[in-house]
Amino acid sequence: MPSPTTPRRQPRTRVPLVAAALGVLLAAGAAPATVAQAAPTTVAQAAPAQAAADIAQRPFMGWTSWTMQSSKYPGLNPDGDYSYLTEANVLKQTDALATRLKPYGYEYVNIDAGWWRDNAWVPRFDQYARQTPDPVRFPRGMQAVAEHIHGKGLKAGIYLPVGLEKEAYAGGAAPIWNAPGCTTANIVYPDLRTTNGWDSAYKLNFDNPCAQKYIDSQAQLFADWGYDFLKLDGVGPGSFKSGDNYDNVADVAAWQRAIATAGRPIHLELSWSLDINHAADWKRYSNGWRIDTDVECYCNTLVSWENSVDDRFDDAPAWSRKAGPGGWNDLDSLNVGNGEMDGLTRAERQSYATLWAISKSPLYTGDDITRLDDYGLSLLTNREVIAIDQNGGAPARPVTPAGDQQVWGAKNPDGSYTVALFNLGDAPASVTAHWASFGFTGNASVRDVWNRRDLGTQKNAITAALPAHGSRLFTVRPGTALTSTSYEAEASVNTLTGTASVGGCDACSGGQKVGNLYVGGKLRFNEVTVRTDGIYTVAVSYVSGDARSVQVSSNSGNGSYLTFPSTGDWGTVETVSVQLALKAGANTITFDSGTWYSPDIDRIAVPQTL
Repeated sequence: MPSPTTPRRQPRTRVPLVAAALGVLLAAGAAPATVAQAAPTTVAQAAPAQAAADIAQRPFMGWTSWTMQSSKYPGLNPDGDYSYLTEANVLKQTDALATRLKPYGYEYVNIDAGWWRDNAWVPRFDQYARQTPDPVRFPRGMQAVAEHIHGKGLKAGIYLPVGLEKEAYAGGAAPIWNAPGCTTANIVYPDLRTTNGWDSAYKLNFDNPCAQKYIDSQAQLFADWGYDFLKLDGVGPGSFKSGDNYDNVADVAAWQRAIATAGRPIHLELSWSLDINHAADWKRYSNGWRIDTDVECYCNTLVSWENSVDDRFDDAPAWSRKAGPGGWNDLDSLNVGNGEMDGLTRAERQSYATLWAISKSPLYTGDDITRLDDYGLSLLTNREVIAIDQNGGAPARPVTPAGDQQVWGAKNPDGSYTVALFNLGDAPASVTAHWASFGFTGNASVRDVWNRRDLGTQKNAITAALPAHGSRLFTVRPGTALTSTSYEAEASVNTLTGTASVGGCDACSGGQKVGNLYVGGKLRFNEVTVRTDGIYTVAVSYVSGDARSVQVSSNSGNGSYLTFPSTGDWGTVETVSVQLALKAGANTITFDSGTWYSPDIDRIAVPQTL
């Protein structure tokens, strides 16, 4: 585990949020944790609070401290790693948020890891084993900070790692607030098994009611201080950990129960890189969940395209049907406002913001709001883009196979479509969105969202020349509904070769699909009929719990290997469109697994006209 001064740049597997020093300090015989006397808990002046039922009806918007805390950008952390986090800096960003971004819907000021630790990462706890602020970082305490945030008409957020931090255990003797007879020895397992993404805490044992009492005490403290948001970090299954020790579903449920009785609505956000197989649990017990590793690069900028902004294009599709009002997929912070400090080109900054908005991710920047450049401010304050993020509809997902050039889209609640074009390649390229991919054809009216201008009527498709890592974002009002002919994969007229076989599928159109397409297994649709020769946009409905590739060809053509994005599990059907040359009359369309594993196929739909 790296020391506090070690850059953490291992894409996909790095240990990024609470400083990795948690374990190192203990192993190295670091000074014991400071135990502070608890100040009397007085209920803070209540900010105008939404009812609990209204929390996360839309993705939240705001600012987070972690991005600048984690960066090596010159001057950001002058007193050592993560030292940016101070009361003065939080208040400075609060004031800037209120002035510059609040009019556009940004409202949360979220204080991340380290508020209870000094610059050497030594923590402080009250006599009840609850985190208490470091007096150097936050000399007036957390309640005063929340009051300042509320005074600006904003909401205050705070952070904890999941579990009982090792330094808070105090030999098992620390009493639990408002729980006579309960001590820290009662709330964890006797073998002191560890949990969370860094093994920095002991796993709570909810078989003992004292464990719930401990969570209740933490939630009450935050409510009394006036906090409106909690980021619970290192949660598993996920955070690159698996197994019983790292199953924190019970912790998240306990936090939901504690918040419900704390007397203040608190948004509960889970982090990081959560296990999609527990998506139903995250949805049931929380208001949002990180789907991926940290977006920060832990380098001399805030982020970089390769580490790990571009990862989201691969990982977001699987989660696209898991989000909705009350709980949203969190793609992490949106750092597009500071130009050189961000470490991205202009094209990359726009693509970053586009993906976040169409995915209905929370929009919370980690930028220095006092230093936004004009272009960054234009990205963060484009009301039409924000409206796409906030419209309450389903997140977008790819409508074309994965690759360097992609088209994403979603139908909006008002009947229009969000259509995004991405060039993820390292060289300029053109990308085309065919209206048939969205189920309509003919003329459609198109609005260029980033440039805020109408493009008039576009027939059948729209094409854009994009720079490397570039994008365009459109709102499209559809023309005529597309008429297609569907062909079921399991139809007896088709040819199955090798391992391919018909299986049941509750979500599939005919209750069946063709699966077991692996190591040479093939599915050939026969007698696919069209009236005229041409290139057709063929919709392929499929099931695939992970991203898988298949060679798709028509007639005697060689075909292309295409990667179909994950549908999230093996019980969900999604659709992508492929361009195939068909001739007048009968055709064949073949799905060939080649040398590896391919998605299961439900059906294809072929337009009756070009």
